[in-house]
Amino acid sequence: MVLAPVIPYQAKTKHPSDNRKDVIASVQKPSPSARLEEAIGLAHAISLEICHSEIITLKTPRPATLFGEGKISELQVIIDSQDIELVIVDHILTPVQQRNLEKKWDLKVLDRTGLILEIFGERARTKEGRLQVEFAHLEYQKSRLVRSWTHLERQRGGFGFLGGPGETQIESDRRQIRNRIDKIVREINKIKKTRELHRKARKMVPYPIVALVGYTNAGKSTLFNHLTGADVMAEDMLFATLDPTMREVKLPSFGKVILSDTVGFISDLPTTLVAAFRATLEEVLEADVLLHVRDISHQDSEAQRNDVIDVLGELGIDARSQDTSLIEVWNKVDLLDEPSKTACLNEAAQNCDQTAVISALSGDGLDDMLALIERKLPQSFKELRLSVAPEDGALLHWIIEHTQVVSRKVDHESGFSDLVVRVSQQSVGQLNNKLQGSRTKLSI
Repeated sequence: MVLAPVIPYQAKTKHPSDNRKDVIASVQKPSPSARLEEAIGLAHAISLEICHSEIITLKTPRPATLFGEGKISELQVIIDSQDIELVIVDHILTPVQQRNLEKKWDLKVLDRTGLILEIFGERARTKEGRLQVEFAHLEYQKSRLVRSWTHLERQRGGFGFLGGPGETQIESDRRQIRNRIDKIVREINKIKKTRELHRKARKMVPYPIVALVGYTNAGKSTLFNHLTGADVMAEDMLFATLDPTMREVKLPSFGKVILSDTVGFISDLPTTLVAAFRATLEEVLEADVLLHVRDISHQDSEAQRNDVIDVLGELGIDARSQDTSLIEVWNKVDLLDEPSKTACLNEAAQNCDQTAVISALSGDGLDDMLALIERKLPQSFKELRLSVAPEDGALLHWIIEHTQVVSRKVDHESGFSDLVVRVSQQSVGQLNNKLQGSRTKLSI
């Protein structure tokens, strides 16, 4: 059974003399029906059978149970009549609320955070992904041991590492969780260092990074597969992709770039997950261009956009700034009817430097999107002309390995190789050092 509680937001009355912009009121939030549909989709993502679902409007959330006694009794009738074994509340429950609801209904209750953690736990494939999910799950469970165990008040004796005399079971469990968290953090830090070394290695071969971000199920993996020819899991399913994937893509004029597919975002993404996946999401921070893939056919596309921007903000990226190298990719345009599609194209045309309209499934609009990426790539990549002397074979090898070779031509009479290369600013100094004492000529 899936329940979607709705707590009406009452905007504060604004005094006429107050000239401040009411930012909160202007930010669109998902509609209750969309939230319920999304919660059902999350449940289906781990193969749960939905017996009943409804939207519940709460005027005053109860601290002890969230719902009022009347609604709890009403739901009890539904639970009993349909032999329901699990209730999902699409809201963040406190440990006390979760425990009390489980006692009243005598079954398992999952809140939004718990449900998302279950999905992540099932989908993570890499060692890093599994560690990050376990870390988030343990952080979530730490405060809920009072709900999770039936033996909490039992005391036990012990020897040294097993816990001293009089230690309660809950204290022992919490201690074991803390120890496991400490071990996971150490392992994640090792992986993080390895990832940092990989990033440094990529900088030595200065291919720009283009990262895909967006709401879950917006079509990022379908776009990734279309551009790279990869076989990343791409299904009409929430959180089909958890583990980051990187592939090389050749742009028509610019040359090679690295395309990164990342985990999808969602409204009210648990902070424990944002923290756990920060090492993975750091690929986004390193990106030269961000592609914010939006499902433009979704009824709450604008609200989903705001949720993605909020998560990017938590990572330190101001996606609302006009200076950011971010492109909004309006995907699934093929699902729109003709009037909506025309309106979408007209709106995008007014902001053509920031927006691309595509269908990742059919490939429509991808050429325009790639051209826009090329225009967005940072100006820090300089084009240089080199005339490499025939005896500078080692230097020629270094140039090929550490720059992007745009063109190469060999003068068979002199033996010189004329190259046009694209190089990052940080590699210009390295190149100049390599040229010292050689006959190779450099010009900008």
